[in-house]
Amino acid sequence: MNSDIQGFYKGKTIFLTGGTGFLGKVIIEKLLRSTEVKRIYSMTRPKRGQSTQERVAKLETDVLFEELLKLNPDALKRLVPIVGDCLEPDLGISAADRKLLAAEVQIVIHSAATVRFDEALHLALDLNTRATRLMVQLAKQMVHLQSYVHISTAYSNCVVTSVKEKLYPEHLSCSSDKVLAIREHLSDKLIDDMTPALLGLYPNTYTYTKALAEDVILREAVGLPVCIFRPAIIVPTYKEPVLGWSDNMNGPMAIMFGCALGVVRLLCIDTEAHIGLVPVDYCANVALACAWKTDQSAHSSGGGEAGGGKPTVYTLAPSEKNLITFGRFINQSVSCRDIFPLSKMVWYPFVHCVLNPWLFSIGAFFYHILPGYFMDLMLRLSGRKPRMVNIYRKIHKNIALLGPFTSRSFALDTRNTNRLQELMSAKDRLIFQFDMAVMDWEDYFKTALLGIRIYLGKDPHTPESVAQALKLLKRLRFMHNTLKASLACGAGAILWSLFKLIMN
Repeated sequence: MNSDIQGFYKGKTIFLTGGTGFLGKVIIEKLLRSTEVKRIYSMTRPKRGQSTQERVAKLETDVLFEELLKLNPDALKRLVPIVGDCLEPDLGISAADRKLLAAEVQIVIHSAATVRFDEALHLALDLNTRATRLMVQLAKQMVHLQSYVHISTAYSNCVVTSVKEKLYPEHLSCSSDKVLAIREHLSDKLIDDMTPALLGLYPNTYTYTKALAEDVILREAVGLPVCIFRPAIIVPTYKEPVLGWSDNMNGPMAIMFGCALGVVRLLCIDTEAHIGLVPVDYCANVALACAWKTDQSAHSSGGGEAGGGKPTVYTLAPSEKNLITFGRFINQSVSCRDIFPLSKMVWYPFVHCVLNPWLFSIGAFFYHILPGYFMDLMLRLSGRKPRMVNIYRKIHKNIALLGPFTSRSFALDTRNTNRLQELMSAKDRLIFQFDMAVMDWEDYFKTALLGIRIYLGKDPHTPESVAQALKLLKRLRFMHNTLKASLACGAGAILWSLFKLIMN
């Protein structure tokens, strides 16, 4: 049986932004391993003293590409860096490279973005919104363009809790063209001072500027074969190319890692609310599949989907038949402590959850801040720099930033994505898998926690390392239970003293 998607990518030239990011690297690996793509131009900026060539060359030593390079040692020769920067005018791409891209590129995947919730508005606007406009302008110069995929987020319209696979320009206080015009004429400070007025009901600059970017696509990508892909919360790989791979600690991964270390012990979340987790390998597969479908739709309807030429939106989120709650997420994260414990645990892993922010503030003092001061005292006495209290302040800040997403459920419509899967051949569904309805969450969390141990905790996956960590876990469990018993006895003694005082 033939693969329509593999056939679509055969001999194609792709322009990708965000290729050194979490999702971008997985897309590159998947393209090079599963398709006969001719070339991938990856827009990359110099960073921390490393040139674009050096940053791309680092992929050769990344475990994500290990299996690919075993099969094809020359695979990365098809990856060509293009010097560029989303913060720069015209994306910082030279005239020669723009001419090259305009003449050769057939598929564009725009993945670059800042995902920081607390990013300054002027930076988030430049990186997430203005760069989208510049990418669209560049795409219009590409004479052989067949498909353009704009990667957004399932929470770009988080001002409502029921999100359909459509665009919502009505949620914006000002249209994208007006906001970008304001940005062009005002200083960074003035733009940042206007943040509350511009954001309106949006909880942070990330979701707001991603919503503006979608509005840019709606208004300025008319006539292009374009679609929008909205993944929910992207988490480590599930199936390929390696189990549980991750290279960052954003969002839930920071929570899972903090819980596994025994550092995070109290969270402010609604345990009954649903959490939208999607493995990064599934996200890469949807991005590649919807590029194929967009090309098909462009041929059948003359650009865009039928019905006004608006871009089709594809959302990847947990299936309605297979949802997961925050409570189950936390329980699964903690339950793996007996299977894949970390060798650098500071306390026995456990987590309690509260919903009330005031109650969390009180509890956090006893669960986090007070132990943090004690650990910092021990660090000082041992001649090391104290750091735990500062770490806890950062953790509490991140928990507050996640508050709008951990205190309620979002109903994320995925009908277009489900239909996309139905249109794929059996072979394509096997190669480009993203069926969230059959996701085995228990199996996934075992995979993710193993990945956290290896790739974030930097623990070797050897029997000796696991045995050593299990010994530490046993010791910490004894200390934890001893402390609980001591506190219970102390509380009992205080209550008994109060009782005798009252009786006398």
